[in-house]
Amino acid sequence: MDPGKLPLFQLAERRLSWLDRRQQVLAQNIANADTPGYAARDLVPFAQRVARAAAPSLLRTTPLHLPVAPVFGREARVERLAAERTPVANAVQVERELMKVAETETQHSLTLGLYRSFAGLLRTALGRSA
Repeated sequence: MDPGKLPLFQLAERRLSWLDRRQQVLAQNIANADTPGYAARDLVPFAQRVARAAAPSLLRTTPLHLPVAPVFGREARVERLAAERTPVANAVQVERELMKVAETETQHSLTLGLYRSFAGLLRTALGRSA
């Protein structure tokens, strides 16, 4: 039995992957804080992604049915903050982005800790140590 195929571990791996991608997007926002016209981006929240993935998919049982649009569009979405523009006409607030980076780092540490705890519980249940 491969523990990596257990749904709990797969969910934790997906969460860690999402958090890594979010850090990349936030770092890009901070790097473009002085770029004229740049709009800050962020990922669709992980809970929404999981909910969409868990939704049943529609099947075309006949060619007369309309095709179904893909569930996931672009991964990063533009944050609409038109009222909060800087003098160079971009919508990046470095303080807000840094708070999101700290939040993402905390979530990453929590998810990794849970992953390790579950792995330890599995090893204990199998009678193995270390």
